[in-house]
Amino acid sequence: MNSTPPKLVELIAPANWETVEFISDLHLSETQPKTFLAWQRYMESTTASAVFILGDLFEAWIGDDVVRSDISAQSTDINFEEQCALILQAVGQRLDLYVMHGNRDFLIGHRLMLLCNATLLSDPTVLLFQGQRTLLSHGDQLCLTDTQYLNYRQVVRRPEWIDEQLSKPIEVRRELARHMRLQSEQHHLIDGVAAHNSYQFDVDESAAAAWLIAAQAKTLIHGHTHRPQNHTALTHQKTNLLRIVLSDWDMDKPCKKAEILRWQNQEFKRIAWQ
Repeated sequence: MNSTPPKLVELIAPANWETVEFISDLHLSETQPKTFLAWQRYMESTTASAVFILGDLFEAWIGDDVVRSDISAQSTDINFEEQCALILQAVGQRLDLYVMHGNRDFLIGHRLMLLCNATLLSDPTVLLFQGQRTLLSHGDQLCLTDTQYLNYRQVVRRPEWIDEQLSKPIEVRRELARHMRLQSEQHHLIDGVAAHNSYQFDVDESAAAAWLIAAQAKTLIHGHTHRPQNHTALTHQKTNLLRIVLSDWDMDKPCKKAEILRWQNQEFKRIAWQ
């Protein structure tokens, strides 16, 4: 697979930003109520200047039309997606909110972002904040050994495929999403055992370094792999590079996990959320 970085987009942080927070891989769904409640508490209480959701906020997103355009806190018969949209909407009214596509929710569109006062980020994006250039990505494009997924990704990100899917009735799309989730779980088995804590495939370090060098950045922040850790590398240019892997969230299993990455005063800090 090609490790050449896609076209880079830059986001310049406003001068009034003091704290930025990053989360990813929450995989929100009705079957994970504790995870949803933990995310809701975080979103309602964060005092950050900006929140970046770097992919897979939802376990599946079947199209923005699952949320009514006139949805409000006073609406009745609110479905799960509308519950999530109302939380995003409230947060987007008091801070800067950015959402990046993941491999599960790439059908999130500009209609939802407009409704939620959020901005849809390109993958990757270079964030200029506190005098630093930091590369943001979901991370799936850098898992070069996951060739089956990357071939699939090329197909489902085509505009004609997306248009075809969104033309189908909502209930048909829900069933297709359920089937695709089952396929994904089977694909990410490790020696026949479900990979609850991490995916079988990891980011290619050389590709990550190539992206960082092209972006003239020293730090990459991404999710996708469910392997929260900080990685450092020394390139042939004798430049120290940092790759920060975000945690996935899962509060519905005995081994609970939910983590925020906070960037404040020139430092990155992992915050465990309860």
